[in-house]
Amino acid sequence: MGRVCQRGEAPQWSRVVIDAAAGRQHPARFVTLWGVDVEQQPAAGHEVSGRLLTLPNALSVLRLVGLPVFLWAIVAERDVLALVILLLSGLTDYLDGKIARRFNMESRLGQFLDPIADRLYIVTTLVGLAWRDIIPVWLVVVLLLRDVVMAVMLLYLRHRGQVGMPVHFVGKAATFNLLYAFPFLLLADRDDWVGRLAEPIGWGFAWWGVALYWFAVVLYAVQARLVLERSPRVVLP
Repeated sequence: MGRVCQRGEAPQWSRVVIDAAAGRQHPARFVTLWGVDVEQQPAAGHEVSGRLLTLPNALSVLRLVGLPVFLWAIVAERDVLALVILLLSGLTDYLDGKIARRFNMESRLGQFLDPIADRLYIVTTLVGLAWRDIIPVWLVVVLLLRDVVMAVMLLYLRHRGQVGMPVHFVGKAATFNLLYAFPFLLLADRDDWVGRLAEPIGWGFAWWGVALYWFAVVLYAVQARLVLERSPRVVLP
């Protein structure tokens, strides 16, 4: 049975995970979809600060500053510089999240900057590699279409009064695979043994990235449906 929320208390929507094997139902914060736990709402009591000047935020800004340099390098075929920037981007992406969680430096600005930097690097790299004919145009379309679908989903959630959804580890894994695929695909453009070795590795990461990228959309869609079903209906203008 549900309970009435007290004044100032965030509503807690009941969740049920159905244990098909045992035929039981039990309250939970997750629903299982194809063996993956999908979170309906963020964990209660998780505090995110409004601080601006933090080391993780500085690393995210550094990644953004490197974007135009990376785009110039890849279009001008300065592959060594482009590779260095890509590798530094991946390293700072790992470090900013690790430092933020380890030293309690998570902030609203960081939650905004980090995914923005990821998306911009993915889009910029896709455009640059397609410009160089290193990857086919259809791969660019498939990945960008996914971002369009996610944007529409988030806009609809906002229209219904929901601020967003927690980032799922499947989405993080997809981004990880894509950001690792791009340096290898860039190396694959070489006409030597390095290029021949890098090509299958790069496409391996790329295919896993594409699959997980779209699988994450399915998980987010399920998550969004659960949030909307169990929350009061609010429509913003």
